[in-house]
Amino acid sequence: MRSDEQVVRHGGEVPGAEAWCGEFPGDIASVPAARGWVRGLLTATVAATALDDVLLLLSEVVTNAVAHSDSGSAVGGRVTVRVAVASRTVHVEVTDAGSATSAPVARMAEADSDGGRGLWLVNTIATAWGSHHDDADRTVWFQVAEM
Repeated sequence: MRSDEQVVRHGGEVPGAEAWCGEFPGDIASVPAARGWVRGLLTATVAATALDDVLLLLSEVVTNAVAHSDSGSAVGGRVTVRVAVASRTVHVEVTDAGSATSAPVARMAEADSDGGRGLWLVNTIATAWGSHHDDADRTVWFQVAEM
């Protein structure tokens, strides 16, 4: 982890859950940093195929957080990643500073588009997903079940 990243390990809200929380700068370099951090946490705990799905979806959601929220455009912006594992399910939450001009929407991108597939992938691969926001921030979450 870089010196400007923070990690906290804590017990999960679900009884018996292992849970972690990491905070990253609101820039594109945080995408591989968050992916590497989660890979290190889950490699010994989660089946390889489920871990691959988690890492792909995490990359897409963190990319969206830094590209489409105030976390990525404001000086000192931060993105928080929460990961919990319980009952053979990985639950991931990515919280950013939100945006007055965009909201998370899963849509099919144009065939010749370079982007726009992130939440479509989340919608296709995740067992469940959603988002919520308040005046201060926005969270996109997803779950991947181990098969």
